[in-house]
Amino acid sequence: MEVEGHQFQEVYTAFREATLSKHPTVIIARTMMGKGVSFMEGKEEFHGRALTLQEYKKAIQELGVEDDLDRYRQIREKGTLPYTGRKYPMETPSIQTGNPKKYEKDQKLDNRTAFGNALLDIAKATVREDSPLPMAVFDCDLASSVKTVGFAKQFPDHFFQGGIQEHHTATLAGAISSLGFLSFFADFGVFGVDETYNQHRLNDINDTNLKLICTHTGLDVGEDGKTHQCIDYVGVMQNLFGYKIIIPADPNQTDRVIRYLAKTYGNFLVTMGRSPIPILLTEGGTPFFGPPYEFRYGQADLIRDGKDAAIITTGGMVYRAIQAYQELKEKGVEVQVINISCLSELNREAILKGAKTGVIITYEDHHIQTGLGGLIANFLAGQGLGIRFRKLGATHYASSGKPDELYRMQGLDVGSLVQAVMDEIKKK
Repeated sequence: MEVEGHQFQEVYTAFREATLSKHPTVIIARTMMGKGVSFMEGKEEFHGRALTLQEYKKAIQELGVEDDLDRYRQIREKGTLPYTGRKYPMETPSIQTGNPKKYEKDQKLDNRTAFGNALLDIAKATVREDSPLPMAVFDCDLASSVKTVGFAKQFPDHFFQGGIQEHHTATLAGAISSLGFLSFFADFGVFGVDETYNQHRLNDINDTNLKLICTHTGLDVGEDGKTHQCIDYVGVMQNLFGYKIIIPADPNQTDRVIRYLAKTYGNFLVTMGRSPIPILLTEGGTPFFGPPYEFRYGQADLIRDGKDAAIITTGGMVYRAIQAYQELKEKGVEVQVINISCLSELNREAILKGAKTGVIITYEDHHIQTGLGGLIANFLAGQGLGIRFRKLGATHYASSGKPDELYRMQGLDVGSLVQAVMDEIKKK
């Protein structure tokens, strides 16, 4: 249908007809830039140029609206602007998070499956016969990969495929989160962050309550190559004041992170790789993030303790750091392994504990300049500690290959980590 875009009644009638139609409908609205002001109509220069005072006076007269410029000028000069922005209810909908799962030590599972399982658990625990489920889940034709498929099958009326319209989906998921719904948007990292950054920036500005879950991040994306390797998302999303970044270390921590998000207001980004990873264990052989562990934003986890150096790591690199710990222990070297899962609020006490060893190595599969290592370097720079510090991270776009192959090519394999620790210990 075609309508005169400046005629509200025509627009309303078209929307009404489209809503009642059984077919998909496209509404084309004919509009003119600068409509209603004679000297502005059809002039593209006014897309970005402010009016002069004389032009303003003429435009106001033609539009027939009040000339209140002087009143607003006085308000600005006093520094008391009247509009502070729309405030959405700082409450989450009535959500039950259910009971955390416990993945046992002999299981090897990808974090994205743990996310999908937790998502379905939350919906099952919350749904009631007498009230609709206050949840909406979005993805972009990737349900089987981002593991929203279980939710989609059981709650089809609450699941929305955005197709290859990531920008639209990010906007829609953010908008609906401000209307009393628990909103999840799941996507690959390169689409969910890199492709849609501006939409999340606007979500942030508008104080939405979006839970952004990105799989296939870092170098662990399968064999899709450098175009799909989202190694820059930490630096990108750190620019947004309201988003909190979480990188869980194994399926048990992922499960508890997702349940935490469901009952906590705010914009969150949770990231994970593609591959199955081991369940992290204590030195006694029990699941580290099993009961009674409870996720709290800003906490860090001392996975292993030691006096000679500290490896500070995150996400799917944590279990590799534990392997390095074991190899170093056999060499008579004792290192700490510290898991930092909350990157928007670094746990300073954990970092300072690591610094007491005299050597800190950061270990991640993100951009070496803008990832966890860069955040910790910024913190340490103001402490005046005089310690050895070294970053291990992605130094270039990688080839297509299996994760372990790519880690080896970038000097991020376990052997390279062990060597880096040994080198820095010798220098301290």
